[in-house]
Amino acid sequence: MASSSSSTCWFLISLLVASLSIDSSTAARHLLDTPASPATPTIPTIPTLPKPTLPPFPTIPSLPMPTLPPMPVITLPKLATPPMPAIPAIPAIPTALPPLPSVQIPTIPSIPSGIPSIPGVQIPPIPFLSPPPAATGSP
Repeated sequence: MASSSSSTCWFLISLLVASLSIDSSTAARHLLDTPASPATPTIPTIPTLPKPTLPPFPTIPSLPMPTLPPMPVITLPKLATPPMPAIPAIPAIPTALPPLPSVQIPTIPSIPSGIPSIPGVQIPPIPFLSPPPAATGSP
């Protein structure tokens, strides 16, 4: 599927390059410089064609309709339906909400403002954060 997306990308790039390379003002100028078209030629008339005479359609003989026996009627016996259970009553919706429990929110500990130093450990300086060396002498 990567081939489809890359071909679409190349098609769009070539379309962009082609649209940027067209000098539309020059093309419009050349269209304005063309001579006027000559008068339109007259269209010849088409002669009428004779209408063909067709023989009459043959008649379809009428066939006797067969007599069909009557459709049988199927009678189904009535089935005894079981008694329907009673629908229970819907309980009443409470209108008052119970009180919310009180929750003690713990205090947030304070965050130290700097990095604590560890005795005997020295952090080396990071080269891209340190200032560039001073230029001395002439080249």
